[in-house]
Amino acid sequence: MNRTLLSCCVLVTIALLSACSPKTDQPSMPQSSKVDAATANAPALAAQREEAARPPARPAEALPAAVPPPPSPAPVASGGGKNRADKGNLSTVPSVRSPAVSLDAIRAASEPTDREQYAHQEENPVKRAAEQPVSTFSIDVDTGAYANVRRFLNQGQLPPHDAVRIEELINYFDYDYPLPDSRQPPFRVSTELAPTPWNPKTLLLAMGIKGYDVPKTQLPPANLVFLVDVSGSMESTDKLGLLKPALKLLTRQLRPEDHVAIAVYAGAAGVVLEPTSGNQRAKIEVALDRLSAGGSTNGGAGIQLAYNLAREGFVKDGVNRVILATDGDFNVGTVNFEALKNLVETQRKSGVALTTLGFGGGNYNDQLMEQLADAGNGNYAYIDTLQEANKVLVEQMSATLLTIAKDVKIQIEFNPALVEEYRLIGYENRVLKREDFSNDAVDAGDIGAGHTVTALYEIALKDSGGALTEPLRYGKPAEVAAPQNAEIAFLRLRYKQPDSETSQLLEWPIRREQALKDWQETSNRFRFAAAVAGFGQLLRGGKYTGAFGYDQVQTLARTARGDDSYGYRGEFLSLVGLAKSLAPGKSDESGQMIR
Repeated sequence: MNRTLLSCCVLVTIALLSACSPKTDQPSMPQSSKVDAATANAPALAAQREEAARPPARPAEALPAAVPPPPSPAPVASGGGKNRADKGNLSTVPSVRSPAVSLDAIRAASEPTDREQYAHQEENPVKRAAEQPVSTFSIDVDTGAYANVRRFLNQGQLPPHDAVRIEELINYFDYDYPLPDSRQPPFRVSTELAPTPWNPKTLLLAMGIKGYDVPKTQLPPANLVFLVDVSGSMESTDKLGLLKPALKLLTRQLRPEDHVAIAVYAGAAGVVLEPTSGNQRAKIEVALDRLSAGGSTNGGAGIQLAYNLAREGFVKDGVNRVILATDGDFNVGTVNFEALKNLVETQRKSGVALTTLGFGGGNYNDQLMEQLADAGNGNYAYIDTLQEANKVLVEQMSATLLTIAKDVKIQIEFNPALVEEYRLIGYENRVLKREDFSNDAVDAGDIGAGHTVTALYEIALKDSGGALTEPLRYGKPAEVAAPQNAEIAFLRLRYKQPDSETSQLLEWPIRREQALKDWQETSNRFRFAAAVAGFGQLLRGGKYTGAFGYDQVQTLARTARGDDSYGYRGEFLSLVGLAKSLAPGKSDESGQMIR
């Protein structure tokens, strides 16, 4: 009888609780199962009733003390931290269920992985010759921007404007400028003048520099230090996975008289391979194969160590160079941008040059890579494929390793009697003050063996209708100097021998009669350089290109493809097609789409 009474009480209790509890979507069970479950769980039900009778907890006690509050999304670092983005791995979140807090609420939002850094540069403005007749800049032999732009396009997106340095796009290609007659001076300068393809009312002045070439078999003995970033962010197929075979390509070009050492840096720096003769290829490659990624990045300590190694093995009258391979994302030790540049500038006084090879994306520091190479009297390349590594380290080995002229500066004085306006295309971060041209203490770019350097000016002659600015109301009219009235401009160039600190001066007049009447009469090198310049300007927004679009770039480049032994110009045409497909069209005055 007592057992029957107890069962009845339990059933009544269950019915009352069911009537008071919110309904759920759980599937129902047979009645007999409900009774058995209720009987078995009677103690638990009693405990629940006792828990419900307690006063509610304070808001601060809503989550157990062992569970941290919901983390805030990590800020995007401007200097370059190495922590990877939190992918919201649920296994790291304690299993806490509360009607008031959902799992999404306590999971941190994913951190953006795009932390690439580019120096912002406004395009060179149009200048009136009557007001500012002199233009001065340092030459640039870097090519990193072109390969980096290619990476973006091959990934299906247009590059950021600041990633497009037009001079590096132009100088990516070799041009058949005439070779110098001798090693004094160590290069030859060529000029060409013709109507601008994107504006027939202006002239395009192309200046080309060709350095004397040295076959890689005739290079002086090399003392090389590979400085490799093995921090955690380098653990990727397009970083350390590409870096190893890239450096092996260079290793296989070395001779017995060459020596290479390998230093690495992450949280700290260390020597992986002491200076080793170039004929011990297997030993060098085994050292490269053993490299693995992990930890933070103390780039400053690595740079100091690499220069110490290079100085210990210094070869008089030889090639002494540190080759830094990294994504540039330094985050411990010396991380300040200017401090790192100062470190390299100090070290270059020892006669050791610096080449920077950039790898990867997401956190790539393009600004640092380019500026470190400039400060280190070296060059900068971005390696996005093994083919690019072969181009830089094998095909152009002499140009990459051997400097034939340093601190090369260009200055042009425009004749205001003939020239209304001018504009330097590219070289925004290479512009110098007028007084810097004759100051041998001011650093400038260096030229490697066989290098070609191209610079372009767009010029509006007086009464041509191509000027974009209005003359000053109170400006003094330019006086016509009779002996120079046929000169559009006067070109000056300064350079130093690799072992000298005193510059030498070269000068040439540029005359109006040099101008061709039609750009179609120009050389292949002129037209192709103009096509690349037009492409770069379009990628930066097309501020000065008018109705000139990607179709016109392709047409112009096709007429100037010439001898394309390695296929680089053919690849350029493909990249222009990609950019055309990715770019939003714009309409001209008639409403037609410009592509």
